[in-house]
Amino acid sequence: MKKLLLLSAAASAVIYAGGDITPIEPSAPATADFWGQIGFFYQAEDSDLLGWDMGDKENNWFSATVVLGVDKQFGNGFGFGAEVAGWSGMGFDIGDRTLFKTVPLIATVVDDTSAEVSQAYLTYSFGNTAIKAGRQALPKAVSPWAWSDRTGGVVDFSYDGVVIANTDIAGTTLVAAWVDQTNAADPVDNVDVSDKYGLYMLSAINKSIAENTTIAVSGYYIPKSQFVRDYQVGRLRDGWSLWASVENGDDALNWGLQAAYVDGDGRYANGNEMGETFAVSGKIGSSWGDFDTEFVAGYINGGAYSLKNAGSGLGTSAVWTFNGDYGGDAVLSEDQWSVIAKAGYRLPVGKLYGNLGYWSYDDDATHTLQDAFDARAGYKFTVSGLSGNIEYRYLTQSFNNMSDKDRQRVRVEAYYKF
Repeated sequence: MKKLLLLSAAASAVIYAGGDITPIEPSAPATADFWGQIGFFYQAEDSDLLGWDMGDKENNWFSATVVLGVDKQFGNGFGFGAEVAGWSGMGFDIGDRTLFKTVPLIATVVDDTSAEVSQAYLTYSFGNTAIKAGRQALPKAVSPWAWSDRTGGVVDFSYDGVVIANTDIAGTTLVAAWVDQTNAADPVDNVDVSDKYGLYMLSAINKSIAENTTIAVSGYYIPKSQFVRDYQVGRLRDGWSLWASVENGDDALNWGLQAAYVDGDGRYANGNEMGETFAVSGKIGSSWGDFDTEFVAGYINGGAYSLKNAGSGLGTSAVWTFNGDYGGDAVLSEDQWSVIAKAGYRLPVGKLYGNLGYWSYDDDATHTLQDAFDARAGYKFTVSGLSGNIEYRYLTQSFNNMSDKDRQRVRVEAYYKF
């Protein structure tokens, strides 16, 4: 998917490329650059816990998706961009659950066919500073507590606000942002981050202190957050978060450390303060020839605040131990430990990959979940603009108050970018 950069050299890369601050030569004003993607997502699943059987269409997900975008430079530093997305079950009798608005992918309301304006923004750049205002996707490398993933090629959460990036300091990108609203992949689920003030973020990304090493720090403050409440008096309260990471990208031995902290002025109805949430994780890996491997381990305490989407608890998590179900957010009053082993082998066309993961929770009669084990294997490829992925996953869960429960999932998706 080609994107015409609208902003100043290195600062534009942060806003568009998820944190890559490699200098880019600015391009001259040009005609509008249109791009798009079409594809489909299919998932069959069984679940002992939910009583689902593999192959039953009422338990299957299917959606065809279309994403269209445009970027345009006007000259003199000004530009704009927009993206629209649509999805539909197409009336096919193979899956009754749509890709969006369905547990556990995004939310809870089924909406078989719909469309959205996922991005619409203006840009302005001068010197080493770039400004982007409007509805936009936020990259995880810049904003790990409020960022935009894509499901089926569609932005799952975009944000209304202003982002400013500056690269005056050699090897360092500074980013400031104000966000007023988070927008799910359906207008019904748009949520104001704050009662009236929005979210404020400051980030710094450095790639010059050490060779092949990226250091990132992000801080957030939300006055009267919609997700922090004093239940004793029935009022919204302030929330804040701090994220930091160090990653070394050497092929022979790559490693990383990550920490996240979320807190606020929330109180329970009995007047007790809500406990802070913190997460720490580390990873180490290597690659030789066509083979690569990585080991990830982490811990999340049983805090009361969410590590997802500005504290809303929705969407995906930037915590490295997140597997789609576990390891990405706090479980109230239940500490959790995670380990994941990953491996991949590159083929002449595409790549084989596999993961093994284990998540352990407090072994206490008052807590329901004891542990979970996850195994997955898949094949992904990209050929002439066509990207595809086929994956099988097995998950088993152990509980204190019931027998073990298993789940299987087969996912097939393919997208053509133009």
